[in-house]
Amino acid sequence: MRPIGEQTVLVTGATSGLGQHLVQRLAAGGATVIAHGRDTQRLHRTREQIRAATGREVDTVQADLADLAQVHRLADEVLDRYPQLHALVNNAGVGFGAPGAGREVSADGIELRFAVNHLASYLLARRLADRLVASAPARIVQVASAGQLALDPDDPFTEHDYDGVTAYCRSKLAQVMASFDLAADLVGTGVSVNAVHPATLMDTAMVREAEQAPMSTVKEGVDVVWWLLTDPDLDWVSGYYFDGRKETAAPDPQADDPAARAWLRRLSDSLVAR
Repeated sequence: MRPIGEQTVLVTGATSGLGQHLVQRLAAGGATVIAHGRDTQRLHRTREQIRAATGREVDTVQADLADLAQVHRLADEVLDRYPQLHALVNNAGVGFGAPGAGREVSADGIELRFAVNHLASYLLARRLADRLVASAPARIVQVASAGQLALDPDDPFTEHDYDGVTAYCRSKLAQVMASFDLAADLVGTGVSVNAVHPATLMDTAMVREAEQAPMSTVKEGVDVVWWLLTDPDLDWVSGYYFDGRKETAAPDPQADDPAARAWLRRLSDSLVAR
């Protein structure tokens, strides 16, 4: 892997929590950082805060990942602006939501957590894969979760017996399953793909909204993602789910079911098609 100062890195969900702290560390290390956010004002504030903390500039890109057309536009913008891309960190996500909150859908009418946590990262990684291959060695890190539940092919968008925790856990398992498939597709290209549960209930706005007691610091999570991005011993490690730094972590058994992954891939491809 190249030294971090020679890399161009895209981080989604970079205006708060793990994403913002990771972007600041990358900038301090000399990387060309592309910080994604949904809100233009928050992106501007993040850029100013990082400039004040590190003396370095970060680039910004804006898109609402709950709108697949905007995810396509985001991919187009990155491909147009950056001839090289060495790492993608799919960090943006929607949490459990407030206790008792009702079911939400994306701009495309898809259950919101499935749309943002899985489909947006699926589409972005697929759209940017060729640029990452051309820039190899390169890495994709999918910020997933240990909270996982098997998907129901008869109810993929949790329309029945909905609650935010169930929808979140299904979307995060989908993200892990898609990571395994993409890693298999990219074998031999110099691009690794790994999913990671960085830390349990970090002290973030997402966790506080769900009225959960934080169990980890954001720094703990950032340290794990940084390790996955930069450790030279991981150059050939791909297609894994990590719980912290544990390579032997086991996701929900559905992730290891080829038929289930093939079903999810067909569904995902049909949803993200222009």
